[in-house]
Amino acid sequence: MSNDKAFDIVIVGGGTAGWMTATLMAKKWQHLPVRITLVESPDVNIIGVGEGSTPTLKRFFEIIGVAESEWMAKCNATYKVNIRFADWSPASGIDSYCHPFPAQVDSFSSRAFLVNGRTRRLGLDVETQPEKFLLNGLLAEQGKGPLTPDNFPFKIEYGYHFDSSLLGQYLRSVAESLGVRYQQCHIDQVQQQPNGNISRLCTKQGETIDGDFFVDCTGFASLLMQKTLGVKFKSFKDNLFNDSAVVMPTPITEQIPSETLSTALSAGWCWKIPLTNRFGNGYVFSSDFINQDQAETEFRRHIGMLDSEQECHHLKMRVGQVEKHWHKNVLAIGLSQGFIEPLEATALHLVQIAVEMFIIDMEKGQFTNQQQDSYNQKVSERFERVRDYIVAHYKLNTRNDSDYWRANRDNNHLSDSLLGVLKTWYNREDLAAEIERQNISPHFDSMSWNCLLAGYGAFPKLAPNQPGQGDLYHEKNIQSFVQGCALNFQSHQHNLKSISK
Repeated sequence: MSNDKAFDIVIVGGGTAGWMTATLMAKKWQHLPVRITLVESPDVNIIGVGEGSTPTLKRFFEIIGVAESEWMAKCNATYKVNIRFADWSPASGIDSYCHPFPAQVDSFSSRAFLVNGRTRRLGLDVETQPEKFLLNGLLAEQGKGPLTPDNFPFKIEYGYHFDSSLLGQYLRSVAESLGVRYQQCHIDQVQQQPNGNISRLCTKQGETIDGDFFVDCTGFASLLMQKTLGVKFKSFKDNLFNDSAVVMPTPITEQIPSETLSTALSAGWCWKIPLTNRFGNGYVFSSDFINQDQAETEFRRHIGMLDSEQECHHLKMRVGQVEKHWHKNVLAIGLSQGFIEPLEATALHLVQIAVEMFIIDMEKGQFTNQQQDSYNQKVSERFERVRDYIVAHYKLNTRNDSDYWRANRDNNHLSDSLLGVLKTWYNREDLAAEIERQNISPHFDSMSWNCLLAGYGAFPKLAPNQPGQGDLYHEKNIQSFVQGCALNFQSHQHNLKSISK
């Protein structure tokens, strides 16, 4: 990069993805001659339906130097230590299971959890439910938050629930404080150079906005990457059927949960996300199996709002990813690059990881396209491996109440990676070794896969003769250990009050 000329980056589109991108770039490149402008249409209406994150978002705020006390209350945010899945595998006899975020103390109980999973696959009657072994699962069950006292020297990973619209507004203030320029306008035309690179944006107001590099955060419209550069979109429809959602808030309860609840319904699933002022609820479904009116009726019945006059919002989703995330002088981030339904709250996780990887590769290539191919391969791989984990939720279901669930269970459009994981599990082999062999633990590690597979009760029948030993949960007294650790934590309400003082 030349030191005598600023490198102009233009981000098209705001929202959480746009402002997260602007903030990360501005923070990382604040000492370089990089100018960042975010351009946003004044007519874009973002519906704050309530969103959840992974622990990656905690790291994001640490990177930009913003404390929880500065942003959480402004975004109606709560803590999230767990995702609970209800009614996904009723035939197994398991009403619900959880996928807790990791905690450092899990290192003392995780081996027992993994070993018991394999022991149960051999037919022995042992404890296998994740929340029995993993601290955050128990904290969620007890309604506790993740903040640790000074005398508890172990790190606890956690995410957040928040109003995505409010978070976008807050990040705008942070980005502008870091020098990001903001412009509201309608983009009327995108001009390109002879080599296909984008040169400038033309607005309806007659202005032009030049840039050396552009970031497409225009959502499903994908104005720059797909519409202008013609990069093709790869649909995941063959094994992720959901394409629609209906959303509506409901009043928050006195005791605010510290987990997301995902409940399977007839043609999809419903999220329940606790904010400080309300629950965000949404039914993600497939329009191939249920129409919009049927979905809304089922959704209203599920959340107890069947007779309410409150209006629902209907959304359409396009699940998949672009064939190239970085093409010419354009980077696609957020919905413009792809979307995997929010079952494991991976949307913002993928945004953050994609931006962080881009920053590293852009610097490595001295602000040229030198690392473009490598970057595209890495981000596409991220999407595919997240896709596998989500697909497994549907493939492994044991519901028989609708064609939707039977079609998911019968679907054989599975990647070689996913087939390898499932084959290893059902052949009673070492799952951790298989995940290490495939090098897929940066996406979802063996603990996450064990939570899913054990949570679904994906086990053979119990052996007729039980030895009465080999259950490490009891032999290692895991219950006493995990419950003892939980004594160090306060209620979720106490945590929320402590950071709002």
